Amino acid sequence: MKHFLLLMTLLFVWLAPAEACTSAVVSGRATPDGRPLLWKHRDTGFLKNHVEYVRGEKYDFIAVVNSADFHLKREAWIGANSAGFALMNTQSYNLVDVKDGEERGEANGRVIYRALEVCATVDDFRHFLDTLAKPSRIEANFGVIDARGGAMMFEVDYYTYKIYDANDPVTAPEGYVARTNFSESGQYGPGAGVVRYKEAERVLQPLARVQAVTPQRIFCDLSRSFHNCLLGIDLRQSPFTDKEASGWFVDQDFIPRGSTSCSVVVQGVKPDEAACLTTMWTVLGYPPTGVAVPLWVDEALPSMVVMDKALGTSPLSAASLRLKEQVFSLDWGMGSERYMHWFLLYNAEGSGYMQLLAPVERENFRQTMPVLEGWRRKGRVDREEMQALYRRLDRPGLWEIYQ
Repeated sequence: MKHFLLLMTLLFVWLAPAEACTSAVVSGRATPDGRPLLWKHRDTGFLKNHVEYVRGEKYDFIAVVNSADFHLKREAWIGANSAGFALMNTQSYNLVDVKDGEERGEANGRVIYRALEVCATVDDFRHFLDTLAKPSRIEANFGVIDARGGAMMFEVDYYTYKIYDANDPVTAPEGYVARTNFSESGQYGPGAGVVRYKEAERVLQPLARVQAVTPQRIFCDLSRSFHNCLLGIDLRQSPFTDKEASGWFVDQDFIPRGSTSCSVVVQGVKPDEAACLTTMWTVLGYPPTGVAVPLWVDEALPSMVVMDKALGTSPLSAASLRLKEQVFSLDWGMGSERYMHWFLLYNAEGSGYMQLLAPVERENFRQTMPVLEGWRRKGRVDREEMQALYRRLDRPGLWEIYQ
């Protein structure tokens, strides 16, 4: 019986969905400054990601894309446009009874790309979905915010959709809607990501009640959470940090996983603010070995987040993934890649990658916030100040940690 349970556990690990994300749409009711937030923590088989600037049909936008196939497929996975409209998805696994030969959610990335260039509001996105040819080949939870304070989650299948409004106190009592890889309106099985969903709820609910959901809290408490609510453990606490511990643990049902390629929080604007102030805080690579940088919809993106042909991805993605490879370095045969060297990420001495990079990210926020507040007073982004800020954030101290 013991061997059977071990086999089933390993099968579950190996067969877990590759396209698996954790996300939330947060209304201004749950944030300290009244600005909505859109969060996507992306798990995928395409680990190399960069940020692309696109001149769209109606609106220009920036988006996280797959480095390998962006120019071939024109797919995006989270982004924000010049109208202050932001969109992301998580793959759902319980909305469609997928037939043989069909790719689950094959249109999801194309929908995000197209909507970012033609939509300005959540109502535009609703109309956009209405006009798509059916069956749409969509199976996803789409999170949307706009410059008018809109904040909604759309659960979309081949023919229909259902909306969950984060501003509606009946639908979202605490002011947010979280999703992983199942949909509340789904009919075809339980979906996936239930443990991660419960962890997101555990963290978001108390923060939302006191209007304390911020990009920093999301990155620290969710994107780098190693708490598993089913097991009742937190790897950042004893006994997992003790010298007597083995230093290794299994990568299972934590929000950050070996399949994570980025974590992004789009911070929207208040209805009386300029849409150009929408800020896309972006961690490229494995979040425990990455840092968040602020981005705005402008073609002058910092070199650390854009495609570097020599690297095959962005410099920040490449650097983060190099450290992640050290964390997931065990090679003892089939299934051993699921073990992570936890002490390399976090330890009692404070020398883990996550601990060394935390001050760098805090400094990024410290340097950015006064600049952003100044722009809010002016009602516009100052391009010269933006580029100067990018140069300051691309500092030697960051890259020394990645050596």
